[in-house]
Amino acid sequence: MVDGPYARLEELGLSLPEAVPPLAAYVSAVQSGRHVYVSGQLPIADGELLATGKVGAEVGTERAAELARQCALNALAAVHTLVGLDRVVKVVKVTGFVASAPGFTDQPSVINGASELFGAVFGEAGRHARSAVGVSELPKGAPVEVEIIVEVE
Repeated sequence: MVDGPYARLEELGLSLPEAVPPLAAYVSAVQSGRHVYVSGQLPIADGELLATGKVGAEVGTERAAELARQCALNALAAVHTLVGLDRVVKVVKVTGFVASAPGFTDQPSVINGASELFGAVFGEAGRHARSAVGVSELPKGAPVEVEIIVEVE
């Protein structure tokens, strides 16, 4: 098995994107003590929002899970930029927000796209507490947003 988060990303055929710049008056990530708090990340790649719409209407569950994975990659890019992924000892908490159509209740399956990526990249240290919340709207019309807290050494 490949060791270290950067090697695992490579093994998965993934590369870290550039950290997405904040969309308003905040920072992408901040360290306080042994924790890094990453602001909510949208499914943005190459400066473009990958999809808009409500999950359960314009966006299917499987596609939304893929978008949550992109959010997770963007969160990792923010951690990488601030402190480096090699310093992560634990993914502590993941909060996922899903712009949900009326009656859509499968938010956990959507946010699994992010959770599974953290597990693949960090192994046991990627197991985390989590909330998957349905909301009526997200910034820029995004279908999903993910924020994380990681512990660093």
